[in-house]
Amino acid sequence: MPARLPATLAAAVLTSAGIVGTGTAQASGTRSATPAASSAPAAAPTAAVPRHAVTGYWQNFDNGATVQKLKDVDDAYDIIAVSFADATGRPGEVTFRLDPAVGYGSTDEFKADIKAKQAAGKSVILSVGGEKGAVSVNDAASAQNFADSVSGLMDEYGFNGVDIDLENGLNSTYMTQALKSVHDRHGDVVVTMAPQTIDMQSPQNEYFKTALGIKDFLTAVNMQYYNSGSMNGCDGKVYAQGTVDFLTALACIQLEGGLDPSQVGIGVPASARAAGGGYVAPSVVNAALDCLTRGSNCGSFKPSRTYPGLRGAMTWSTNWDAANGDAFASQVGAHVHGLP
Repeated sequence: MPARLPATLAAAVLTSAGIVGTGTAQASGTRSATPAASSAPAAAPTAAVPRHAVTGYWQNFDNGATVQKLKDVDDAYDIIAVSFADATGRPGEVTFRLDPAVGYGSTDEFKADIKAKQAAGKSVILSVGGEKGAVSVNDAASAQNFADSVSGLMDEYGFNGVDIDLENGLNSTYMTQALKSVHDRHGDVVVTMAPQTIDMQSPQNEYFKTALGIKDFLTAVNMQYYNSGSMNGCDGKVYAQGTVDFLTALACIQLEGGLDPSQVGIGVPASARAAGGGYVAPSVVNAALDCLTRGSNCGSFKPSRTYPGLRGAMTWSTNWDAANGDAFASQVGAHVHGLP
């Protein structure tokens, strides 16, 4: 996804089958970060993540898309990923500060919006990374710094969890360690990931290994099916981005590579302006969802079986969606919520 630039998306979502609060297999600066959390779980309310969920990234910056406060985000979004946390001077540590450009008069107003969304049944999580994000977790110390700072921000702001959108490399050993530490402190944490397509071509890739390493509490992987170019599908054939086959044949790699269907979502740009390439109309996203869950509306690729528990879809971003008349929220959102 993009960091604070108009091109690229990114993002993440979801949790187990049925209505649950946690994910299960079933179902840049030198700012000081928030102090480490205590060992006690946060008291923040936990929103239930639906069986089929829609995730959207909310931009904490103005890059030409519609500027929103959290309260303005369309109700179709079940998981809202606040973008983005920032790196500090300590390896692995992250912090978060509101950008004045989004119009909040105070941090308390922002926190109140988080609580209001949660009261409406939504999950609000903090996304780490983005196109320009430079957060490095590659040893035990940085893993601890990451876990301490993420847990502290969850406690301070009331976030339900964290989204991993690192596009400049990831160490599966230490990111897994960090996320398990966050889960130890917040057992109901919502954890989503938004890897690039190249990162999920094989279960041996670091991103894929991380997803499998936290499979017992991972909510969802919403791979970015854009800014990609052509990629191999699970049948070994090459598919071009921007097609229904690209969405279904690449999702199949994750679905047959060890992730539960409830942990797989389709991530796409909300408009052609939101990414450098790979935008597809809502109707194409809906066709891919039908193909994977029902075996209908497929292109040339048709999976050997269906995955009715598929989590849903994600978009970059709620802001670009608003600038596009909320087409993703209204069309894909309604379709996801109507899946079997």
